[in-house]
Amino acid sequence: MPVFDLAVTPLRELNQALHAVPAGANDTAFEVLNPRGGHAIAVGIDGPLSVEVKGSVGYYCGGMNDGGTVTVEGSAGPGVAENMMSGTVVIEGDASQYAGATGQGGLLVIKGNAASRCGISMKGIDIVVRGSIGHMSAFMAQSGNLVVLGDAGDALGDSLYEARLFVRGSVKSLGADCIEKEMRPEHLDILAGLLAKAGIEDVRPEEFRRYGSARRLYTFNIDNADAY
Repeated sequence: MPVFDLAVTPLRELNQALHAVPAGANDTAFEVLNPRGGHAIAVGIDGPLSVEVKGSVGYYCGGMNDGGTVTVEGSAGPGVAENMMSGTVVIEGDASQYAGATGQGGLLVIKGNAASRCGISMKGIDIVVRGSIGHMSAFMAQSGNLVVLGDAGDALGDSLYEARLFVRGSVKSLGADCIEKEMRPEHLDILAGLLAKAGIEDVRPEEFRRYGSARRLYTFNIDNADAY
């Protein structure tokens, strides 16, 4: 297993090594020591690599991930897994603002809390937060699933499109065009699958409520034609 100690090795060398792994290579597991809150650690992975980061990270860790598995044994700064395409990013601690922003696929698991704007403009990513999330989460979320075992802050799902939001705790307030929706059997199945993928076995899908778009904000209504 290649080991990179960022106390002595420049971050650029780590990311270059991750990008240089050829397809079909056997040595695909990396360990990162002393991340010391560094920014852009393990960004742009484009293959089935495994990266274990032994400590907390700064901005954009795991950004643009496409197929890799990144595990952070600590907390993460803003923009973790930003624009992720596929693969898995796991944060053992807390995550700062806009975790999973614009993510188009893959799974982001946050075992602590996530700050404001979690899942902003998500486009297919699945996000599971063991704790609570801050205000304006899932703003303009287009598709994918956001699962929150704790509470949600103000303006959840503001200007939401077709993403599904599942919250086990309380919601401080809903954003524009976001409403509580019926939890049908197919949604319980989706939620059960996401909880299993995230390794969560101590809660049941029936404990959650579902929120989604009322589909009024972005749908043309002939009764309002004079306003255009």
